[in-house]
Parts: sequence; C-alpha cells; structure tokens
Amino acid sequence: MQSELQRLIRDLGKIPDDLRKELRPAMRKAAEQVKREAQSRASWSTRIPGAIRVAVKFSGSGAGASVVVSGAKAPHARPYENLGNPGTFRHPRWGHREAGDWITQQARPFLFPAARAKADAAAEEIDKAVVAVLRRNGFH
Repeated sequence: MQSELQRLIRDLGKIPDDLRKELRPAMRKAAEQVKREAQSRASWSTRIPGAIRVAVKFSGSGAGASVVVSGAKAPHARPYENLGNPGTFRHPRWGHREAGDWITQQARPFLFPAARAKADAAAEEIDKAVVAVLRRNGFH
C-alpha cells in the first residue's frame, strides 16, 4: 500500500520545508505506536526496548517514518530479530570464536512482527495527517 506521503513526494518531487515542519510530528506520532509495540515484544531484554527509536525522513524512496534499533546500544538485537523469522541463530560462547565453543539460541523477533501488527494503523494515521496538512496549506 503506497501512502499519501509517498505519492506526494513522487508527484511533487520534494516536500516544501514548511510542510515538513507540520508533517514531522504527525509522522513521528504514527510511528510511535509501532515503536511501543516493538518495545513490548522485546520486554524480555533489558537493553533492546531502550534502543528502539523513531526516525522520520522526507527524501528518497524511503521517505516516511521508520522504527530502528541502535546496534551500539543493543548489539544482540539483530540476531534475536532474525529478520523477523522464527528459528535459531548461532554465536560463539563468551566471544571465543577460535575455541569452537558455539551455541545455538532461539530467535525472538520483535520489530518485524510489531511493524506487521501496526503498519496499517500507522499508515492510515500518516495519510490522514498528510491530507490535513495539505488542505490547511491550500492543496485540494
């Protein structure tokens, strides 16, 4: 589903700065529901929930709001996420790669499932905000 924002960027090429200022808080608010869901799904970790943040951008093909996890704050998040797939991953015990002491752990996806669960609601909220901002600024 292509959002109103993505169509607008495609049609206009670039969102004017004054419209960006109005849209940014609405986009951030919409993505916050995905963030909260991901934090809830990662509540088993002491570091992952605090490493999740919302990023908003208006350029390129990935324009919109993203929910990302800081690899510096929670380096274990990526293997546990396992690209949103169930299954397992392997890693060296205590970081001793050369010792051949590897263990297998169960993946615990949290971000992809949260995005799937809240994507439609977030996209709908963003689309409503885009339409409202455009109407307030004389677009019909």
